[in-house]
Amino acid sequence: MILRERVAKNLRRLRHATGLSQEELADRADVNRNYVGMLEREEHAATIDMLEKLAAVLDVDPTEFFRKDA
Repeated sequence: MILRERVAKNLRRLRHATGLSQEELADRADVNRNYVGMLEREEHAATIDMLEKLAAVLDVDPTEFFRKDA
């Protein structure tokens, strides 16, 4: 599995765990509402800064995006 795919799957898993829609997560992270979907579909690769921002909204450590066993 490539890293972009792992980040996408973990982002989706973490977002579902918090009960947020893509639009709600994007709004709380102050990013374009389509951006979260693009990350989850692996159309874009998130920067480290963006992962920190998303992790803060999801209330998780940013390293959660890189977990293999999730």
